[in-house]
Amino acid sequence: MKRFLTTITALAMVFSATAGVAQTKGGGGQVPAATATTDAPSGINFGDDAGAFANDHECDDPRFTGWGTASSTSQENTMHDASDCRWLHNLGAIRLTRVAGESSPQECAIINFGDDQSNWVGNGECDDPRFAGPAAARIMNLEDIGHDASECRQMCQQGSVWLR
Repeated sequence: MKRFLTTITALAMVFSATAGVAQTKGGGGQVPAATATTDAPSGINFGDDAGAFANDHECDDPRFTGWGTASSTSQENTMHDASDCRWLHNLGAIRLTRVAGESSPQECAIINFGDDQSNWVGNGECDDPRFAGPAAARIMNLEDIGHDASECRQMCQQGSVWLR
């Protein structure tokens, strides 16, 4: 985590040289000033900072994927971590998760789904955070990557989950 924060802080310094910034993050660095909920160039509505984990240098909004997202995300944080997500999106560290129309069940044939070693195997959801969709778990943890193979494979083939 310390290495991640060091990298983010360094990126913030570079970014702040070219954009308006605001002091936040508990004094741990600078992030771009957030004045509107919708980012004009991207058209993304980032929401607000009302989430429990807002302003922690990670994007906790499960609509996003990338190395700047939190290791565990929950639907409760959807649109409630605007400053972090906008900042990381503008840096290119995260992007919006793909939607069903950007995927096809044929992709499932080339995915390495892994094994069934997750604590959540057999719960009727795909718990692998590489996947999104209506059959994906509402709370995702990095430790479940590649460890809910049978459910994720079946749901991928049905089109109810897809790679983020």
